Amino acid sequence: MLRDPSNNLGALLRHLHLDGPVSRAVLAERMGLNRSTILAATAELSAAGLVSEEAPGDTGRRGRPSLVVRPEPGRAHVLAFDVAVDRVVAARVDLGGTIVERHEAVRPRAGADLDRVVEALTRFGRQLHRSAPAGSTCVGLGASYCGMIRPGDGMVRFGPELGWVDQAFGAELGRRLGLGRPVIVGNEAHLGAQAEQRRGAGRGLRNLVYLHGDVGVGGGIIVGGTLLDGDGGYGCEVGHMVINPYDGRPCGCGSRGCFEAEVGERALLDTAGRPADEFGRDAIRAVVDDAVRGDPRASDAVRRVGDWLGIGVANLINLFNPAMVIFGGMLRDLYPAAAATVQRRIATNVLPVARERIRLRICDLGDDATLIGAAELGFEELLSDPLATLARTGDRSLG
Repeated sequence: MLRDPSNNLGALLRHLHLDGPVSRAVLAERMGLNRSTILAATAELSAAGLVSEEAPGDTGRRGRPSLVVRPEPGRAHVLAFDVAVDRVVAARVDLGGTIVERHEAVRPRAGADLDRVVEALTRFGRQLHRSAPAGSTCVGLGASYCGMIRPGDGMVRFGPELGWVDQAFGAELGRRLGLGRPVIVGNEAHLGAQAEQRRGAGRGLRNLVYLHGDVGVGGGIIVGGTLLDGDGGYGCEVGHMVINPYDGRPCGCGSRGCFEAEVGERALLDTAGRPADEFGRDAIRAVVDDAVRGDPRASDAVRRVGDWLGIGVANLINLFNPAMVIFGGMLRDLYPAAAATVQRRIATNVLPVARERIRLRICDLGDDATLIGAAELGFEELLSDPLATLARTGDRSLG
């Protein structure tokens, strides 16, 4: 049982943030607390403007119904940023996880472009901050980046697709925003895994694998309810497990036959005979659409790339015995067309006991999975200690 009042407040607010409105009685049951403790906690959070209470609709039951507690969306928000290979996105996200405003721009594939990326996100972030309603406090800043991130300071140690090496992304974005708080940065696939586990296809599952396709492939693996992040925070780089060592395609990391080299964007487009100046999600969808319509070369490309995808997925299932494998990014487009091929590989190469209950799904959160994961980074401080966080953040103007 939770005994620290601040822990009670944070745990209660986290339930509401992730699950939405719920009665006091249900909160007491879920948290293992008595109703008087729930009453006291909701009263404190209500006084801070973070939750509100209302009578439920007609329940059909006798007696006085338990009040419904809901997160109050206008009191606290975060700014969330997502940097993918082809786009940058910024959004204001309210308590409860609703994206209320967003801005997006194309990101040219132009090499190490830290200044350009930070400039665009700073402009968006300032617009979002100024348009927030009066009385709503920005309680955190979270960002997703398509590369290997050093925990603590948001340094991009390695982003092979566009040549980012030791780029101070988090520190520079925080400095230019001038909001007096750090930008917490995470790897896009890690954040996508957590978002899908909390709010998407893997909601409530304790063991899952999330695969995020962009130009390459990233992975987020949750084991026992916890993200598997490795000793230095660089774990789950599944895109660089070697699956075709002898005649594999060259990979941006310097190796050959990596998972992402065999199933990434260029592998599909090259195999389908598309020219080098065709790339991006529209090009991927065009190949998949042609395959569905029966075009022989597109169909062969989907089958061959799907076979390598199935080999990688089979390895991951044997290693981690997840309840679900979730496909995000461009793999959302590829997997439905390649599902039969992937499933044949699983039937052939996965241990029978590990494949008995496995489910394969495309992500529920779509292209916002990584953005929503970034928002959850921004909310973490508030959900750990709500009143202290509000006291620290207050209403800060832009520098």
